[in-house]
Amino acid sequence: MTAPAPGEPRSSCDVLVVGAGPTGLMLANWLAKLGVRAVVADGKAGPTRESRALVVQARSLEVYDQLGIGDKVIAAAYRANALAPGFGDRVFGRIPLGPLGESLTPYPYIQVLEQSRNEEILYENLRALGGTVRWGAAVTSLEPTPAGVEAVLDGERITARYCVGADGANSIVRRARGIAFEGITNPHLFYVIDATAVGGLVDAAINVRPGRDDFLLGFPMVGRGNWRLIGLVRDDDGDGKVGEEDARARIRRDFAVTYADSRWFATYRVHHRVAAAFRDGPFFLAGDAAHVHSPVGGQGMNTGLQDAHNLAFKLADVIHGRAADAWLDRYQAERRPVARTLVATTDRIFGFITSQRTSLRVLRRAIVPLLAPVGVRTLPRSTGGSRLFGYVSQIRIRYPMLPDEPRDPVVGRRLPWTGTNHAALRSLEWQVHAYGKTAAVPDLELPVHVFGAAPQTALQPGMLYLVRPDGFVAAAAPPAEAAEAFRRAMPPPA
Repeated sequence: MTAPAPGEPRSSCDVLVVGAGPTGLMLANWLAKLGVRAVVADGKAGPTRESRALVVQARSLEVYDQLGIGDKVIAAAYRANALAPGFGDRVFGRIPLGPLGESLTPYPYIQVLEQSRNEEILYENLRALGGTVRWGAAVTSLEPTPAGVEAVLDGERITARYCVGADGANSIVRRARGIAFEGITNPHLFYVIDATAVGGLVDAAINVRPGRDDFLLGFPMVGRGNWRLIGLVRDDDGDGKVGEEDARARIRRDFAVTYADSRWFATYRVHHRVAAAFRDGPFFLAGDAAHVHSPVGGQGMNTGLQDAHNLAFKLADVIHGRAADAWLDRYQAERRPVARTLVATTDRIFGFITSQRTSLRVLRRAIVPLLAPVGVRTLPRSTGGSRLFGYVSQIRIRYPMLPDEPRDPVVGRRLPWTGTNHAALRSLEWQVHAYGKTAAVPDLELPVHVFGAAPQTALQPGMLYLVRPDGFVAAAAPPAEAAEAFRRAMPPPA
């Protein structure tokens, strides 16, 4: 490590956040709200201008609500209230999302809000909380020290207890630590178009159209006739270049979808990768620095936002002396399995709808037109439809809470929503919940919230539930056993 030059500017903080995309800004917001000193830096000149990722799932909206800006996000977003499956130029109807999720979350829809607006809202809120971002400040050196991390940022030497790489798929932090980015790259080239005056799609719905040799995803955006279109692109006109006119012709020919102009057109490769580690001593990875995958299901940005939410509370517990450093190991234990499952699932689905193998092309032509109409008729009235909504909306994520703990319908999961109980999570503290008739609650030195019976959920009367500040249930026990059960589930003392 090089010694600081005489007169070289220096500063210190608790957490250095590298990257100010959605994940980094979400982390910065929570650290500011939880009283953690953070320096946030990004080599870009300012927030992202391109729309990029654009789906906000129910679980992320719950996180935004806990942060206090859920209403702002919803006001800026376009609500997609249905899925519209099809095949080629055929449409099989609508699957309303409301009936699938209305008993599970206050947000039983999919909100379409481009990454650029998510970043603007998060940045505005960060400044309201007293934080800021050092735009145009690239990290040029990053090394561990006995006390944490030392970095050179735009000519300034910064020391921090911890560093979080939220700096995208080409993460400087991940590469500096030599952490492998394991996975594959899809062989196909894909297009993304933000199109105007679009015709041929089902309004106010996310359109999912596999085809014989192709696929089309259509996401409604704010503004009449504005849509995000995603699919495969090839050099169909033989001019030696792959461009928008190749994509436009394919969309019109194979899906009978047309549009007037594009506000954004880009081509890209889809990667399916997960970092070999999410923690390396004082260094952490979150968002695209830790995992990248296909756009199927609109999961990417949401997974990063929830990485940040999970990590922020753990960092605050350790930095404020409420927990030992080992508590931070749980970030990797909880979030890396989520990323691995997500990448494996989207990889399989994406492989099925993009494969050019003859057998899979025949299978797509046979199965999709057969099953999609059945799903339109049955999913809105089935428990399977609600389960599917739970997975896509990310409210069914499960964390392992204790070693060898048996699988539980409540413990390790996000607190089931009863219509009123999530408001208690805005206190941002460990708390105890009881539902229905419960014996006298012992003194657990934690806030206790008692609610009415919750028959639509797995929450049981007579049980006490230990709820973490991030909204996940850490333990459950009858009152007589709660003190010991909750003690084992709490963070290790500093």
